[in-house]
Amino acid sequence: MKNSSKLSFTERERISILKAKGYGVRRIARALDRSPGTISEEIKRNGLCCGEYKAVSAQWSAENRKEEKYRQRPPLKNRKILEYTLDKLRNGWSPEQIAGRLKDEHPTDKTWHIHFETIYRYIYAKANKAERLWEFLPRKQGKRRKKDGRGVRRLHIAQRVSIHARPEAVNNRTEFGHWEGDTVESVGDKSGIHTEVERMSRFLQARKVSAITSMEGIAAQVSIFRAQPAKARKSTTLDNGCENHLHMVLHEHGMRTYFADPYSSWQRGTNENHNGLLRRYLPKGTNFNEVSETELQDIVTEINDRPKKILGFKTSAEVYNSHIRCSD
Repeated sequence: MKNSSKLSFTERERISILKAKGYGVRRIARALDRSPGTISEEIKRNGLCCGEYKAVSAQWSAENRKEEKYRQRPPLKNRKILEYTLDKLRNGWSPEQIAGRLKDEHPTDKTWHIHFETIYRYIYAKANKAERLWEFLPRKQGKRRKKDGRGVRRLHIAQRVSIHARPEAVNNRTEFGHWEGDTVESVGDKSGIHTEVERMSRFLQARKVSAITSMEGIAAQVSIFRAQPAKARKSTTLDNGCENHLHMVLHEHGMRTYFADPYSSWQRGTNENHNGLLRRYLPKGTNFNEVSETELQDIVTEINDRPKKILGFKTSAEVYNSHIRCSD
């Protein structure tokens, strides 16, 4: 008896002839060396409504069902969606970002809409284990770890204004042009990277500093903000590190400065999150002296060009530029 359950057109022709002669299911099954269940299911699924069975119509019905199944198959078996997904994974996008962006780019075509769990299942499927796709995930194996912040010093900062005096429009992210800043330390030397993130758009800017000092810190901040239009530089919220002691220089550029409470990195959560994104490219132990400014800016651009759920799966660059284009 044949093990395959797929019937050929020739077998369907024999079923049609034998059934027309009055043969029962078991006799037809013996004649075709098939199980009675296969014959019974074939007649039931692909026969005509009047009880007749015609080979041509049965073959058409079977092929049409196969095509319908193909159209409804899991999204990641669609070549275009799979290629898109793998490309974005390799560019550092998370499954949630990919799924959200697909829906945003194809709002009316639901064949492009997939759930991020579908991507996770594909990544961890045994059949794809050799591809080691989990290495492209933001947290490698999907484990979320809280990043430990850098210690802050209780030093006097002249003209320091507490974060608690910050206007509600800044706190609620209803006004564009307010930033959060910090410096990421290198390990093994005194260098670092100063980062600033705009609160509404989550737009990241960064500059290398040869040492974490007040002179290097303010030079990096001035370099970042001088390049921004006036509407995009209204304030920044900093920590209490020594590199921020000359913050009042920013006042000359029309910016207000606020300071988070000591040991309260969560008050600058947007910046801390983006420092974590930066660390995916430059993990702890990286010597920043070996990273060029060009390489750093390439990383920043890649981060800004990823869609974010909090932004409705728009990219930070798209949201930032839309605010720049808008009139005051």
